[in-house]
Amino acid sequence: MNHNRIISFLPSATELIYELGAQEKLFGVTHECNYPNDATSKPKVIESVFDPENMSSQEIDDKICSFSERGEDIYKLVVQNVSNAKPDLIISQEICEVCSAYTNQVKNAIEILDEKPEIYSMSPHDVQGILKCVKDISGKIDEVQRGVEIVNSLNSRINKIKDARISNRPKVLGIEWIKPFFTSGHWVPEMIEYSGGINMITKTGEHSRKMDIEEIENTDPDVIILMPCGFDVQRTLSEYEKYLRNDTRWNQLRSVKEKKVFAVDANSFFSKPSIRIVTGIEILAKILHPEIFTDFEVPNNSFLKI
Repeated sequence: MNHNRIISFLPSATELIYELGAQEKLFGVTHECNYPNDATSKPKVIESVFDPENMSSQEIDDKICSFSERGEDIYKLVVQNVSNAKPDLIISQEICEVCSAYTNQVKNAIEILDEKPEIYSMSPHDVQGILKCVKDISGKIDEVQRGVEIVNSLNSRINKIKDARISNRPKVLGIEWIKPFFTSGHWVPEMIEYSGGINMITKTGEHSRKMDIEEIENTDPDVIILMPCGFDVQRTLSEYEKYLRNDTRWNQLRSVKEKKVFAVDANSFFSKPSIRIVTGIEILAKILHPEIFTDFEVPNNSFLKI
């Protein structure tokens, strides 16, 4: 079936629909769908019940924990916009506990719609899973050829890095939240392996989870990549200044002493199961093996050595 009226409940799906050239079929997005810029002009079908923009990672964590203890959603449905959209396809996700409040909102959306749409739920846990979503969604919206082109192009970029002759692979720790510390999970361990590192602590496909400084000390990584979920480089840097710059145990870590700590634009290239994670792999390759990947062009402000 060819769907012509789509609601996207997640930024990576919105991004993909634009990449497929099918944005005119998009009748509703979330408050977090800000890439490409045009997506911000689409009607919002989901809003957050609090504004995390100017909150620290500790404050955001406390807020989310208190909502979940009370069994309350951190997102709300914009009922009028859902009704107006009259979707025949809703794209949602079931990857992350924090975002899983979306799942409730999908149920609410279906309840208020007279014509029941098809639901496609993205739940990739690794890189190929993300590429499979590209194939699935392009099939559902009648953009099969374009979907194939995108997947082939992404695979060839990945293979260019995987096929490089990398002899020394550093031990790399991705950190997905700073206060408290969270490991990076899902597709990130695989991104690190693809880019010529040895991923520490988590395995591909596992959820990210809390960890303490002791676990980091025991791992003794060569390189630390800070990628707080949804944060860009500047915001990660301000977190670093606030929580880590003067932390004694942190400063005792070998990678910190050797100045092998990097902040990346997690919001654009790491946190979401979007096709831009391939750029994320290129960024990591550039960080870990600058001598091999000298000719790689990566976006401005996509990473910074701390």
